[in-house]
Amino acid sequence: MRVYGEFDFIEDIRRMFAAMSNNSFEGIGDDCAVLPIGNDEALVFTSDMLNEDVHFWADKSTPYQIGYKSLMVNISDVAAMGAKPVATLLSLALPQECFGEWSEEFIRGYYAASEKHNVKLVGGDTTASINDICISVTAIGRASISNIKRRSAAKVGDMIFVTGELGGSAMGLKDVAKGILDSECAKTHLMPEARVAEGEWLASHADVHAMTDISDGLERDLQHILDESKVSAVVTEQYVPRVKGATWGETVRGGEDYELIFTVGGRDIPRLMDEFEQKFGRRLYPIGVIEESDDDVHALGWRGESGVRYNEEVGGYSHFFMLLDDE
Repeated sequence: MRVYGEFDFIEDIRRMFAAMSNNSFEGIGDDCAVLPIGNDEALVFTSDMLNEDVHFWADKSTPYQIGYKSLMVNISDVAAMGAKPVATLLSLALPQECFGEWSEEFIRGYYAASEKHNVKLVGGDTTASINDICISVTAIGRASISNIKRRSAAKVGDMIFVTGELGGSAMGLKDVAKGILDSECAKTHLMPEARVAEGEWLASHADVHAMTDISDGLERDLQHILDESKVSAVVTEQYVPRVKGATWGETVRGGEDYELIFTVGGRDIPRLMDEFEQKFGRRLYPIGVIEESDDDVHALGWRGESGVRYNEEVGGYSHFFMLLDDE
């Protein structure tokens, strides 16, 4: 028996459409699709959905918080490509009782997040739902082609960095589930912040190679970089920055931290770290190194007190899975 999950499904889609013309798009494999538009510029596109009782609890989140988070989690993908978010499309399926006060409060939260990053809502759709709330956002960004960061660009010898402490959102989810809505971690989970300015700044540095955001957990999102770049990595456990009180599982598999993880080569890494801290008032965290892969295995190893152990399977968030008989 083998597990068939969300990312297996995505890979099946990728293979199915591989022979079709891409019509100038760079498609599945990164946080966003990329469309060159001339003059060394490109648009990037991403789409994400948030469903009631899967991504949020309507009775434990305010409509304002849900609207705010809906925008932030989408432009985080744009930031992960090193692009500037410029516009969004919003589609809502709402039960009848949510039209009016709920929808007005939701769009106020969505507007607040949009205003923070000067991202205009330019279209979308509204429709009725029999039961649950469904939110779909398409985010559009713009960047110089030379600045776009892809998961496939990591190089052997690169150092691996993250932009902040991890595990806070997973801790916050547990608080929210218990009805504790005013803790710092609950606030982090309910109203995350996309690292837009940081992504643009990092993208302007040629020594920054691969980049993605941490939405499904450090372990899974780093594995995406390794698979796309066809490399391996070793992460030193004690270097992984944790929010105070976070368990190891919450830190590396919890997800929804929306920090950036990226790889850097070259000789000026200390300078990059210093300039980042001067600009943003917080530090970068080096956590590991990219290594050469053996054969087709893009292994992720964790260096602890007893040496290096390699993942037998990747942990992190997945929307669905099922067991399949290989015979």
